[in-house]
Amino acid sequence: MTSFSIQNFGCRVNQAEAFAWTDDFEQHGLKFEKDFRRSDLVLVNTCTLTSRAERDVRKFLRKVSRSNPRARLIISGCSVERISEELRANSQVWCLFSNDEKKNLAEKVLSSFGSREKAQVLPFRSRALLKIQEGCNFHCTFCVIPLVRGKSVSTKKEEILNQLKKYINRGFREIVLTGIHLCSYGQDLRPRTSLLSLLQEIEKLEGLGRVRLSSLDPRFLSEPLLEHLVHSKKICPHFHLSLQHGCDRVLERMGRKQKVEDYERFLTYLHQNSPSASLGADIIVGFPGESEEDFKLAFEFLEKMPLTYFHVFSYSARPGTAASAWPQVEEKIKAQRGALLRELSAQKNLSFRMGYEGKVCEAIFVEKENGRSKVLTSNYIKVLVPSCSKREGEEVRVRISKASARATFGQIAE
Repeated sequence: MTSFSIQNFGCRVNQAEAFAWTDDFEQHGLKFEKDFRRSDLVLVNTCTLTSRAERDVRKFLRKVSRSNPRARLIISGCSVERISEELRANSQVWCLFSNDEKKNLAEKVLSSFGSREKAQVLPFRSRALLKIQEGCNFHCTFCVIPLVRGKSVSTKKEEILNQLKKYINRGFREIVLTGIHLCSYGQDLRPRTSLLSLLQEIEKLEGLGRVRLSSLDPRFLSEPLLEHLVHSKKICPHFHLSLQHGCDRVLERMGRKQKVEDYERFLTYLHQNSPSASLGADIIVGFPGESEEDFKLAFEFLEKMPLTYFHVFSYSARPGTAASAWPQVEEKIKAQRGALLRELSAQKNLSFRMGYEGKVCEAIFVEKENGRSKVLTSNYIKVLVPSCSKREGEEVRVRISKASARATFGQIAE
């Protein structure tokens, strides 16, 4: 039986694509193998958002060449758009799929293997991931995504609902909705619709567990959508926002067209109306022209906001974007500023988790890891518990006993 593994780089959208491909492959007789070293096929879903992401792709391909030289490589995604000639030069590469061609990836790969008996379905993820939107219509001066992903395209509501019904029937108790620009959902459809309207329809589905949303753009969070997010009984109290910075001057240079006071209003609203919610953010440090004063303003803003964590990215110049041609901040300064923000994030996250010591939270059993089990609370706290017999994806209640800088520990609450 032909085996396959999948290696993802980058965003939740890539994870959702991999989830769908794994499902298709297993339904048609291919066997999922977690270890790429033992796989006949290695599917690499790539990212080009930063230079580091592309370096990681290259590093992994070299690792495959050393440890599994007989494997056939299937490479898809954003790096195919940027470095396709380099990828074609790799003798192990069997086929390449650009972002436009991804929709046909499973069909084309499976056509080479014919019809086979359905394989044993192994859990690729404990939670189902579903991509509902692709591409972006906005051209921030730092971002290469519109160049490699194209314009915003939304999946039709009927297709989304049908797929969700299948996941519900298969027992998934948490479903993650992903998109390159999730808040743009429905604007390209006719008749035009919205993310809010879609969520309202999804929450009517019988048997639905809970829904988690991937990154949200604060520039497009309407008051009705915000109100729905904080009052919904189905949407996880976990909101990740693409803030990018905390200084008006830098935001303007980024082409974000929103001010820090707007960010503060959204974050304050979410925190006051959903106090248990985990609030995350993407932050870029070392953007071209970022001065010490700009960074100081951003640090002070992030420090006072009710954020529970943030992902910090050192600015990476991407060819074809406006900011790549501007005078750059020194790498040493980027590293220093990034370290300061990561330390601040760690402090805020520890404080948030310590606030749940002694409390019981709803969670999903995620995986077993080094003699322990890992669960994920609805508000995005990863908790290590003693190994138990729960199945991946099963709903549990967990009592959090201790939060440390390293991890959060707890016990399954019966």
